[in-house]
Amino acid sequence: MTKFSDLKLDPKVLSAVADAGYETPTPIQAGAIPPALEGKDVLGIAQTGTGKTASFTLPMLTLLRRGRARARMPRSLVLCPTRELAAQVAENFDLYAKNTKLTRALLIGGVSFGEQDKLIDKGVDVLIATPGRLLDHFERGKLILTDVKVMVVDEADRMLDMGFIPDIERIFQLTPFTRQTLFFSATMAPEIERITNTFLHAPVRVEVARQATTSETITQKLVEITPARRDQTAKAKRELLRALISAEGETCTNAIVFCNRKVDVDIVAKSLQKYGFDAAPIHGDLDQSQRMRTLDSFRDGSLKVLVASDVAARGLDIPAVSHVFNYDLPMHAEDYVHRIGRTGRAGRKGTAISIAVPQDEKFLSQIESLVKMEIPRAETPEGFELSEGAKQPARKREDDKGGRSRGGRGRERGERGERGSRDRKREASQPEAIKEAQTDAPQQAEAKPAEPEQRIETRTEPKFEDDNKSRRSRGGRNRRERDNDVVGMGDHVPDFLTVSFRPSKSEETAEDSAEG
Repeated sequence: MTKFSDLKLDPKVLSAVADAGYETPTPIQAGAIPPALEGKDVLGIAQTGTGKTASFTLPMLTLLRRGRARARMPRSLVLCPTRELAAQVAENFDLYAKNTKLTRALLIGGVSFGEQDKLIDKGVDVLIATPGRLLDHFERGKLILTDVKVMVVDEADRMLDMGFIPDIERIFQLTPFTRQTLFFSATMAPEIERITNTFLHAPVRVEVARQATTSETITQKLVEITPARRDQTAKAKRELLRALISAEGETCTNAIVFCNRKVDVDIVAKSLQKYGFDAAPIHGDLDQSQRMRTLDSFRDGSLKVLVASDVAARGLDIPAVSHVFNYDLPMHAEDYVHRIGRTGRAGRKGTAISIAVPQDEKFLSQIESLVKMEIPRAETPEGFELSEGAKQPARKREDDKGGRSRGGRGRERGERGERGSRDRKREASQPEAIKEAQTDAPQQAEAKPAEPEQRIETRTEPKFEDDNKSRRSRGGRNRRERDNDVVGMGDHVPDFLTVSFRPSKSEETAEDSAEG
């Protein structure tokens, strides 16, 4: 069996590893460290919790044992997708480099630029950063990347999920072509293949487990629930979550509860606190100092339940997590692997319990297709019953007989239909005076066609029927009732309307003869 002493690591690094209590490397460490020490590019693929951080930290410390960093010119670079993961890598570096004189700097958001600038100005051997903060320092002229010997991209697939592709490509272009590159990830998406083909040179591929597989040390369960009302789904899930945590009893020494949305993280954490659970939230909108305090409390055991978004799903090394609860099934199947990978680490046993509602059917099928197994179904805890609010069926509005339940649009349509039928019946029985006016008006126009008043009346008569039709089409009941008795303009026609601007036929004949 391979031991760390067989991997040709620096003696001072080996001493620190022994002090940490490690003797035998994990499969990813045994496969990645030798080619990394030879200066080759490495593409490491392994499931979460298999020790990828040490796979690049240990050889990097050995390669950097000679030489000295210059101001603003780090000798190695480690890129991480989240602040928490970057801080964890820095802790691993401090652990394994305690017997050396190598220095490091951590560039993450939530910390003042001034403190970070002081470290960079002194010169650091290892620079650990998130892509955004690294580029901020570079654009301010505080950082030069032309002396980078080793570049590491940790959790590369998470980088791509978070939209860091343009930043990663730009950082690659800012580093020397002769650098050594180490890529580590739990899954390999097609975009990662493109990146590796572009920026890695004949990499040694180390794959110790099938992509996107779950650890055999994790006991997985799925509890399905169907609330009577969809608007009570969140309430029902919170009730079930509390029952599941309570049902695990003393075996649940600590737990991470994962939610898809930040707002749900806060709501679930407050709900657990209200019912006596020791819980606290962590997500990207919280202040960095608060996030670190929460993580430290969870690590040292003073906090029992950590309610988190996916910011805590990747790469966080909290070895003794007994349970993981998926309050929401993740929308991306790969995230399921990373979430439950927070438990069952380093050979320990772990339990992952997920809650599913009918709306999660699509996500569940994608997860089971990815992990190539059906997640075992489990019953709700013994004695668990939903509250009356969650069990109450959806209300039916009796006053809504044929339309929408809100807004009264159905009632409006029904009223308009009834109103239209009444209007049609009323139009069928129009007063005889209107019918007589419609038949007699043309005869009056023919009696004296030469007089202006009659000509105007004749030209407006044909529009009488059209106006009637337009009033019917617009449904103007009130206007129609008001106009039913109006036959013509009467004696109140203004004088200017009786003046014709069109010459009569006799006038046109006289003008033509005058011109001839």
